Amino acid sequence: MKRLFALFLLFLVFTSPLLSQKQQDFKFSLSVTANQSDNTVDRERYVEIQKQLQEFVNSIKWCNYVIGPEEKIEITLQIIVKERISDERYSGQMNLGLRRPVFNTSYTTPLLSFVDSDIEFVFVEGEPLIFNESSFDGNLTSLVAYYLNLFLGIYFDSFSLNGGTPYFEKTQAIVNNAQTAIEPGWRSYQKTRNRYWITENYLNPSYSGMRQFLYLYHIKGLDVMTDNIEMGRSFTTQALEKLRDANRQKPGIYAIQLILDAKRDELIKLYSQANDNDKNKFIQIMSEIDPSNISKYNQVKN
Repeated sequence: MKRLFALFLLFLVFTSPLLSQKQQDFKFSLSVTANQSDNTVDRERYVEIQKQLQEFVNSIKWCNYVIGPEEKIEITLQIIVKERISDERYSGQMNLGLRRPVFNTSYTTPLLSFVDSDIEFVFVEGEPLIFNESSFDGNLTSLVAYYLNLFLGIYFDSFSLNGGTPYFEKTQAIVNNAQTAIEPGWRSYQKTRNRYWITENYLNPSYSGMRQFLYLYHIKGLDVMTDNIEMGRSFTTQALEKLRDANRQKPGIYAIQLILDAKRDELIKLYSQANDNDKNKFIQIMSEIDPSNISKYNQVKN
């Protein structure tokens, strides 16, 4: 953890093609399954999709920084096929998760945990999976590339203020390239909560408090709590105030809701051990940011 932070701040590495093939950045749980599979052919096809996706992820150096074997970024990416629309087209959902180690502990804190329910893709057995940053070559690889870059953006924002910007910009390029796609989830007018809006929220300067939250909450808050829990909690409170500032610009924006969904249980545990003044401040902030869940936050008083 400490080494990762130092390397992140000091060494930007432009990797060669050879290094790209050998050094992987993620410790990932990647799976492709179905709600139900009626025959062996379907099950074998899902196994093949999973195998090719793993090879695709491992063939690319996604991160610009050196990440040691013990520092791999912990992610979950699960595709659940709900319908086989045709022989080569599928629809379903993608379950996504991202966790970050906390300094001087064995604990990993959730950064992201949600479901993208607008997944459609084509998989042609025997054809290679292709992804180019400058073009749209297929929805399956674009989806995976989008979320891996999103994971990196959020992850590095939690170590350095706005440290994830290069990766959010890559998600923006993927969104832009996908505007011609027939599959859902890429366009602003389709829904108010989709991939387009996640990227927009992170890169919109009006919501800069959201990214300040990621930095303050983790580096200044959780990472110092083993040495000084009260000081760490004071910074998590400051972080929540930054999140409130962002929410006030446009209440209920999608990216903030995703942060809250990932952090809600952790926040309740964290402030359950706080003094009464910190508990009251916490409840006041959360009643504004996440009013529909205020009964859960009130549990800290018990």
